[in-house]
Amino acid sequence: MKIILITGVGRGLGAALAKRLLEEPEVRVIGTSRSGNPDFSHTRLRMLNCDVAAENADFSEILDELGENQLDGIINNAAVLKNTAFGKYENQELESIFRVNLFGPFRLLQSLAHKLKPGSHVVNIGSMGGFQGSMKFPGLSAYSASKGALAILSECLAEEWKDADIRVNCLALGSVNTEMLAEAFPGYTAPLNPDRMADFISKFCLEGHQFFNGKIIPVSVSVP
Repeated sequence: MKIILITGVGRGLGAALAKRLLEEPEVRVIGTSRSGNPDFSHTRLRMLNCDVAAENADFSEILDELGENQLDGIINNAAVLKNTAFGKYENQELESIFRVNLFGPFRLLQSLAHKLKPGSHVVNIGSMGGFQGSMKFPGLSAYSASKGALAILSECLAEEWKDADIRVNCLALGSVNTEMLAEAFPGYTAPLNPDRMADFISKFCLEGHQFFNGKIIPVSVSVP
Protein backbone atom coordinates (compact mmCIF):
# COMPACT_ATOMS: atom_id res chain seq x y z
CA MET A 1 0.00 0.00 0.00
CA LYS A 2 1.44 3.38 -1.03
CA ILE A 3 0.93 6.29 1.37
CA ILE A 4 0.67 9.77 -0.14
CA LEU A 5 0.44 12.95 1.94
CA ILE A 6 -1.40 15.88 0.35
CA THR A 7 -1.68 19.34 1.88
CA GLY A 8 -4.67 21.60 1.32
CA VAL A 9 -7.25 18.85 0.78
CA GLY A 10 -10.23 20.80 2.13
CA ARG A 11 -11.34 22.07 -1.27
CA GLY A 12 -10.35 22.78 -4.85
CA LEU A 13 -7.41 21.01 -6.44
CA GLY A 14 -6.38 19.32 -3.19
CA ALA A 15 -9.76 17.66 -2.79
CA ALA A 16 -9.73 16.59 -6.45
CA LEU A 17 -6.25 15.14 -6.01
CA ALA A 18 -7.24 13.08 -2.99
CA LYS A 19 -10.32 11.74 -4.75
CA ARG A 20 -8.34 10.83 -7.87
CA LEU A 21 -5.52 9.08 -6.00
CA LEU A 22 -8.03 7.08 -3.98
CA GLU A 23 -9.24 5.55 -7.24
CA GLU A 24 -5.97 3.62 -7.15
CA PRO A 25 -6.65 0.52 -5.03
CA GLU A 26 -3.15 0.43 -3.59
CA VAL A 27 -3.01 4.06 -2.43
CA ARG A 28 -3.82 5.48 0.99
CA VAL A 29 -4.06 9.26 1.41
CA ILE A 30 -3.28 11.41 4.41
CA GLY A 31 -4.78 14.83 3.81
CA THR A 32 -4.24 18.05 5.74
CA SER A 33 -6.60 21.00 5.79
CA ARG A 34 -7.14 24.19 7.75
CA SER A 35 -10.46 24.96 6.05
CA GLY A 36 -12.40 21.82 6.87
CA ASN A 37 -12.86 18.42 5.28
CA PRO A 38 -13.68 17.84 1.60
CA ASP A 39 -17.22 16.96 0.54
CA PHE A 40 -16.44 13.24 0.36
CA SER A 41 -15.03 10.52 2.59
CA HIS A 42 -13.22 7.27 1.96
CA THR A 43 -11.97 4.35 4.02
CA ARG A 44 -8.42 5.01 2.77
CA LEU A 45 -8.52 8.75 3.44
CA ARG A 46 -7.40 10.14 6.79
CA MET A 47 -8.02 13.85 7.20
CA LEU A 48 -5.96 15.82 9.72
CA ASN A 49 -6.76 19.34 10.88
CA CYS A 50 -3.28 20.72 10.44
CA ASP A 51 -2.21 24.19 9.33
CA VAL A 52 1.17 23.43 7.78
CA ALA A 53 1.82 27.15 7.35
CA ALA A 54 1.36 28.11 11.00
CA GLU A 55 4.39 29.88 12.44
CA ASN A 56 4.87 27.09 14.98
CA ALA A 57 3.32 24.30 12.93
CA ASP A 58 3.14 20.98 14.77
CA PHE A 59 3.50 17.94 12.54
CA SER A 60 3.21 15.40 15.36
CA GLU A 61 -0.30 14.38 14.29
CA ILE A 62 1.02 13.39 10.86
CA LEU A 63 3.86 11.44 12.46
CA ASP A 64 1.42 9.72 14.83
CA GLU A 65 -0.82 8.77 11.91
CA LEU A 66 2.16 7.29 10.05
CA GLY A 67 3.44 5.35 13.04
CA GLU A 68 6.11 2.98 11.76
CA ASN A 69 5.04 3.51 8.14
CA GLN A 70 6.95 5.60 5.64
CA LEU A 71 5.69 7.91 2.94
CA ASP A 72 5.78 7.10 -0.75
CA GLY A 73 4.97 10.65 -1.76
CA ILE A 74 4.18 14.18 -0.65
CA ILE A 75 2.20 16.67 -2.71
CA ASN A 76 2.68 20.19 -1.39
CA ASN A 77 -0.56 21.63 -2.72
CA ALA A 78 -1.73 24.07 -0.02
CA ALA A 79 -1.45 27.63 -1.31
CA VAL A 80 -2.83 31.13 -1.07
CA LEU A 81 -3.42 33.39 -4.09
CA LYS A 82 -3.89 37.12 -3.58
CA ASN A 83 -4.47 39.72 -6.28
CA THR A 84 -2.96 42.86 -4.78
CA ALA A 85 -1.16 45.74 -6.47
CA PHE A 86 2.54 45.79 -5.59
CA GLY A 87 2.37 49.10 -3.77
CA LYS A 88 -0.59 47.99 -1.66
CA TYR A 89 0.97 44.98 0.08
CA GLU A 90 1.17 45.27 3.84
CA ASN A 91 3.63 43.21 5.84
CA GLN A 92 1.00 40.89 7.28
CA GLU A 93 -0.40 39.94 3.85
CA LEU A 94 3.06 39.52 2.32
CA GLU A 95 4.24 37.30 5.17
CA SER A 96 1.05 35.23 5.02
CA ILE A 97 1.58 34.44 1.33
CA PHE A 98 5.16 33.32 1.86
CA ARG A 99 4.25 31.33 4.99
CA VAL A 100 1.70 29.27 3.08
CA ASN A 101 3.41 28.97 -0.29
CA LEU A 102 7.05 28.57 0.77
CA PHE A 103 7.79 28.36 4.49
CA GLY A 104 5.07 25.77 5.11
CA PRO A 105 6.35 23.28 2.51
CA PHE A 106 9.93 23.98 3.64
CA ARG A 107 9.21 23.13 7.29
CA LEU A 108 6.93 20.20 6.41
CA LEU A 109 9.68 18.58 4.35
CA GLN A 110 12.22 19.24 7.09
CA SER A 111 9.97 17.50 9.61
CA LEU A 112 9.04 14.52 7.45
CA ALA A 113 12.29 13.90 5.55
CA HIS A 114 13.07 10.88 7.72
CA LYS A 115 9.68 9.40 6.80
CA LEU A 116 10.33 9.43 3.06
CA LYS A 117 11.30 5.97 1.88
CA PRO A 118 13.85 5.34 -0.88
CA GLY A 119 12.10 5.71 -4.22
CA SER A 120 9.58 8.23 -2.90
CA HIS A 121 8.48 11.33 -4.79
CA VAL A 122 7.92 14.87 -3.56
CA VAL A 123 5.78 17.00 -5.88
CA ASN A 124 5.68 20.70 -5.15
CA ILE A 125 2.77 22.49 -6.81
CA GLY A 126 4.21 25.63 -8.31
CA SER A 127 2.79 28.11 -10.79
CA MET A 128 3.47 29.46 -14.25
CA GLY A 129 3.64 32.79 -12.45
CA GLY A 130 6.83 31.55 -10.78
CA PHE A 131 8.27 30.03 -13.96
CA GLN A 132 11.18 32.02 -15.36
CA GLY A 133 10.39 33.66 -18.69
CA SER A 134 6.63 33.15 -18.45
CA MET A 135 4.05 35.88 -18.88
CA LYS A 136 3.50 37.78 -15.63
CA PHE A 137 0.33 39.49 -14.42
CA PRO A 138 -0.26 42.63 -12.33
CA GLY A 139 -1.32 41.94 -8.76
CA LEU A 140 0.54 38.63 -8.43
CA SER A 141 4.03 39.78 -7.45
CA ALA A 142 4.05 38.12 -4.02
CA TYR A 143 2.30 34.95 -5.21
CA SER A 144 4.61 34.55 -8.20
CA ALA A 145 7.75 35.28 -6.15
CA SER A 146 6.77 32.70 -3.52
CA LYS A 147 6.07 30.06 -6.16
CA GLY A 148 9.34 30.85 -7.91
CA ALA A 149 11.16 30.25 -4.63
CA LEU A 150 9.32 26.94 -4.19
CA ALA A 151 10.53 25.87 -7.63
CA ILE A 152 14.15 26.60 -6.73
CA LEU A 153 13.72 24.78 -3.42
CA SER A 154 12.63 21.75 -5.43
CA GLU A 155 15.85 21.82 -7.45
CA CYS A 156 17.94 22.15 -4.29
CA LEU A 157 16.26 19.26 -2.48
CA ALA A 158 16.56 16.99 -5.52
CA GLU A 159 20.32 17.43 -5.29
CA GLU A 160 20.45 17.20 -1.50
CA TRP A 161 18.39 14.01 -1.34
CA LYS A 162 19.59 12.20 -4.46
CA ASP A 163 21.82 9.80 -2.52
CA ALA A 164 18.77 8.80 -0.44
CA ASP A 165 16.90 8.03 -3.71
CA ILE A 166 14.21 10.64 -3.00
CA ARG A 167 13.01 12.47 -6.10
CA VAL A 168 11.74 16.05 -5.96
CA ASN A 169 10.01 17.90 -8.79
CA CYS A 170 7.91 21.04 -9.19
CA LEU A 171 4.87 21.33 -11.46
CA ALA A 172 4.36 24.94 -12.58
CA LEU A 173 0.61 24.96 -13.16
CA GLY A 174 -1.34 27.28 -15.36
CA SER A 175 -4.70 28.52 -14.12
CA VAL A 176 -7.26 26.01 -12.87
CA ASN A 177 -10.92 26.70 -12.06
CA THR A 178 -10.82 26.56 -8.27
CA GLU A 179 -12.44 28.55 -5.49
CA MET A 180 -9.06 30.18 -4.82
CA LEU A 181 -8.80 31.44 -8.40
CA ALA A 182 -12.39 32.71 -8.37
CA GLU A 183 -11.75 34.68 -5.18
CA ALA A 184 -8.68 36.37 -6.68
CA PHE A 185 -10.10 36.87 -10.19
CA PRO A 186 -13.92 37.07 -10.06
CA GLY A 187 -15.52 36.26 -13.40
CA TYR A 188 -12.44 34.66 -14.96
CA THR A 189 -12.80 31.12 -16.33
CA ALA A 190 -9.64 29.00 -16.56
CA PRO A 191 -9.17 26.45 -19.36
CA LEU A 192 -8.94 23.46 -17.00
CA ASN A 193 -11.07 22.17 -14.13
CA PRO A 194 -9.62 20.62 -10.95
CA ASP A 195 -10.50 17.04 -11.94
CA ARG A 196 -8.58 17.23 -15.22
CA MET A 197 -5.52 18.72 -13.53
CA ALA A 198 -5.76 16.25 -10.64
CA ASP A 199 -5.70 13.37 -13.10
CA PHE A 200 -2.39 14.59 -14.52
CA ILE A 201 -0.80 15.39 -11.14
CA SER A 202 -1.79 12.06 -9.58
CA LYS A 203 -0.22 10.13 -12.45
CA PHE A 204 2.89 12.28 -12.23
CA CYS A 205 3.13 11.70 -8.48
CA LEU A 206 2.96 7.93 -8.90
CA GLU A 207 5.10 7.58 -12.02
CA GLY A 208 6.93 10.82 -12.84
CA HIS A 209 9.89 10.18 -10.53
CA GLN A 210 10.92 7.33 -12.82
CA PHE A 211 11.74 9.93 -15.48
CA PHE A 212 12.33 13.28 -13.73
CA ASN A 213 14.26 14.66 -10.78
CA GLY A 214 14.93 18.26 -9.86
CA LYS A 215 12.79 19.53 -12.71
CA ILE A 216 10.49 22.56 -12.91
CA ILE A 217 7.86 21.45 -15.42
CA PRO A 218 5.37 23.90 -16.95
CA VAL A 219 1.84 22.47 -17.06
CA SER A 220 -0.14 24.95 -19.09
CA VAL A 221 -2.10 25.02 -22.34
CA SER A 222 -1.09 28.65 -22.96
CA VAL A 223 2.18 30.01 -24.31
CA PRO A 224 4.52 31.14 -21.48
